[in-house]
Amino acid sequence: MLKKSYGTLRHVAMEGGKSYWLVSGHPHMMGVLKRVFPACRKNDQDVEISLTNRNVGDMNWFMMRYPLTISDPIDWEVVLKGAQTHYSKLEAMLDMPTKLTPPPQFIGELREFQKEGLAFLVHNERALLADEMGLGKTPVSLAWLSTLVVGPPFIVVVPPHLLSQWQREIAKFLGEKTTTHIIKGRTPYPLPKVDIYLIHYLLLASWKQELPEYGFHGLVFDEIHELRHSKTEKYSAASLLAASIENVIGLSGTPFYNYGSEIWNVLNILEDKVLGNFADFSREWCWGFYGSAIAKPAEFGAFLKEQGLLLRRVKEDVLSELPPKRRIIQKVDVDTGIFDKLIAPVVDQARRIPQIEKAWDRGREQMQAIDETRRVTGVSKAHYVSAFVETLLEAGEPCILYGHHHDVMDIWLEDLKDHYPVFITGRQNAKAKDEAQRLFMDGMTNVIIVSLRSGTGLNLQRARCVVFGELDWSPAVHTQCEDRAHRMGVRDSVLCYYLICGEGTDSAMLSTVGVKTSQFVEIMLDRAETEADKLMAQVDIKKHMTDVIDVLQKGGRRKAAPEPEIAETIRYLEKMPKRTEPTSLDEFE
Repeated sequence: MLKKSYGTLRHVAMEGGKSYWLVSGHPHMMGVLKRVFPACRKNDQDVEISLTNRNVGDMNWFMMRYPLTISDPIDWEVVLKGAQTHYSKLEAMLDMPTKLTPPPQFIGELREFQKEGLAFLVHNERALLADEMGLGKTPVSLAWLSTLVVGPPFIVVVPPHLLSQWQREIAKFLGEKTTTHIIKGRTPYPLPKVDIYLIHYLLLASWKQELPEYGFHGLVFDEIHELRHSKTEKYSAASLLAASIENVIGLSGTPFYNYGSEIWNVLNILEDKVLGNFADFSREWCWGFYGSAIAKPAEFGAFLKEQGLLLRRVKEDVLSELPPKRRIIQKVDVDTGIFDKLIAPVVDQARRIPQIEKAWDRGREQMQAIDETRRVTGVSKAHYVSAFVETLLEAGEPCILYGHHHDVMDIWLEDLKDHYPVFITGRQNAKAKDEAQRLFMDGMTNVIIVSLRSGTGLNLQRARCVVFGELDWSPAVHTQCEDRAHRMGVRDSVLCYYLICGEGTDSAMLSTVGVKTSQFVEIMLDRAETEADKLMAQVDIKKHMTDVIDVLQKGGRRKAAPEPEIAETIRYLEKMPKRTEPTSLDEFE
């Protein structure tokens, strides 16, 4: 005997290969349906159900209670079987992670856990990669883009200070032939035809109506926690953009700050109402109706993973695949207005140097010009350094921030004041330095600002990130600064960021870190810099200082960013010997 039919389920095909299922029928059934599928498009007569694996599975369950007459049963069996296969494979992946090697157009290699992350993103329709900071979410997302058979154009939404970094990462992992365009300004204009477009979150609202019309085939939201607050114009624009694109992923080491409303907002960007209405979500998952905090975070996280919505690994999960200390050269922007204003008198000074007769006086003027250029470099990029460090702090990463000039560190202190920074510089007495170290090591603050040459003997191994906001001429100084965090007994991998810009002294100083690697083998094994070490480095440092003077005499600005020099230095750093240390105090015993 046939069960009573409460209505019809009809397949509607659209242009471009997209389709949906249309449900109409009994008023009571339609009311229940709208509650089960809060994201569906509805009117007085019928309801549109988008064709996702989650919706197909839920629709199949729904029809067990409210049978429907299916107008296209063969098509329905195909999509139902696809959804069943999807969830069977997802369950198997969670028990034994699947690894996926990116296609040939992806340049470079992924670590094994990154291949697992790629497989997770490829298998799930819309998902969030929430790996901890420093585990390489960017290359995984670029590998994901390279797997999309629909091909470009793609779009990536990032915080403002990461635009140039993403442009470099795209060239590094997808090749120089992959064309990019950074969308600029609040006034929309016809976009040039390229493979990947980059836009920062603050511009989304201005391009709210235009971007969905471009027909992008893939979308990456980097640092998607920028969208954790829904009552903003950028959230509204991001929602419209995501709804217009079939392939969407989010990246964030901190997808939410323990508030249910925030994770609901973030996942709602990836898939509308994937967690139901917020009222229902908060009642079931939070401490009470419209509550904020998740009542059972571990259970909630497991649910998101089971549903293919979120994948998160922390460093402790993959330490066997990570080197104990990783150096990352990170390019940051510079405020060209400040730089040009401050460098102008230094340019005049440098141009007068060839007319100075006495070698001693000429050398003194050169050093003054170089020292002032170093200060100008630090001041001009200071706010961008602060923005980078704030990203780490928001991810919960304890940081050491190294600098040299007091006025640069004063800018950092002001920019980061909401994070209660402490500092150790030559301006403090021993008691104040000890107190700053204690506050950092006791977890009272997650950021300590330290002068490059004031950190001798410090024990700061709580830090998981070491950031060089300014550089020193001596490779040994950098290494000793790194090892204030990377000390014996540290179980975690330490990230060491060298933040450099394309102007001023950074290029020359960065090169001294990598020059003549063989000379610094012992230094890199953490022995103090000797007078012999200093003498060996003088010839190379003098050459790089001369390059600085040459740039000043030509106007103070480089014609192009020193990418070849950066690449060369990275190659040198990668050749530095890796220390093999015990991973726990037990191994010492």
